[in-house]
Amino acid sequence: MSAPSSRVGGLPSYAVSEIVAAKRRLMQAGVDVIDLGAGDADFPPPEAAVEAMQEALRDPRMSRYGFQQGLIAFREAAAHYMERRFGVTLDPMEEILPLIGSKEGLAHLPFAVLDEGQTVVVPEPGYPAYIGGAVLSGAEAEIVPLVPAKRFLVELEDLPHGRLERVGLAYLNYPNNPTAAVAPLDYLERTVELCRRRKIVIAYDNPYCEITFDGYRAPSIFQVGGARDVAIEFHSLSKTFGMTGWRLGWAAGSRQLIGALTKVKSYVDTGPFLAIQHAGAAVLERAEAIVPPLVDAFRRRRDAAVKGFRQAGFDVESPRATMYLWIPVPGGIPSAEFARQLLETEGVLLLHGSAFGAGGEGFFRVALTVAEQRLEEAAERTGRMVERAGIARGAVAVK
Repeated sequence: MSAPSSRVGGLPSYAVSEIVAAKRRLMQAGVDVIDLGAGDADFPPPEAAVEAMQEALRDPRMSRYGFQQGLIAFREAAAHYMERRFGVTLDPMEEILPLIGSKEGLAHLPFAVLDEGQTVVVPEPGYPAYIGGAVLSGAEAEIVPLVPAKRFLVELEDLPHGRLERVGLAYLNYPNNPTAAVAPLDYLERTVELCRRRKIVIAYDNPYCEITFDGYRAPSIFQVGGARDVAIEFHSLSKTFGMTGWRLGWAAGSRQLIGALTKVKSYVDTGPFLAIQHAGAAVLERAEAIVPPLVDAFRRRRDAAVKGFRQAGFDVESPRATMYLWIPVPGGIPSAEFARQLLETEGVLLLHGSAFGAGGEGFFRVALTVAEQRLEEAAERTGRMVERAGIARGAVAVK
């Protein structure tokens, strides 16, 4: 067999895929595993989605190709949601694009907007689809570390002039995975202005916009003046609506950017299953009723996890958004080794910071995917592992 391509060889390992085997091995051995790894909460999908899906499956038309047009009702529901939630008016036929989950759209975008020699700003730590899209498209990744001192914000102006000139696309994700950081409006305004001057496309990944707490409301990038000139925003039904396995999302943006991504996707897929789009439309039409109970459940989980890990001796900030805690690893132990010991000795599965790139070293991520009692137990087990291993309680120094 010939070797894989250099692009495939250039892809980093995908930690979430790798931990599935370890979890299965331990469960087969009778270990009570608490899985706080993948961002896949244990909530059932909304009843509106299930009912609409059942209805659609009985309609033969829903089993045909959707192509990139997809289901017009889903496009309209996404546009109406954007208008109600953010006050943003979009043409459902030309400024909305159904996606097989937002992940594939994010990864395909470099193929649609970059010319040879341009680079992609990839935040690190960050969602692996960003680096994957850059590498597979043949683009060079411009890694930008996210650090506490800069509030985990991607500050494009800090790039040296010669490197900034080459940037054609920048991934931004706020509320952020994995750090749970949020972006102030003035940050978004100056970033949009810089990208307009530099003709840099912004991929604004916004799947956690509804999972916010303590009065905070996450914006759309399109609430910033001029953003339509440069930005394409990605949304997903996975996190907020408990529909991770359904694989449905959408991109929103100008006719030019949506048109370019549509053309790329025309060559690699035929769009999401129409029946799933029918279910997605039903959910988005009822978003104002569906979202609050789910967010309240995430808030209770956040509070329980923060309390539990603090009691276990960890330095934990209470996030204003997302379904994650981003916690410094104690004692300077490498994050991957910390996560390995925790899984093997206590059966708690979480993601080590380096799974999100070298810039994530020194942290681990806790996903709020299980009920409060299990989160509290996971925190207790984690503290017990630290005590037994003799790991110093002082957090690793992070710049």
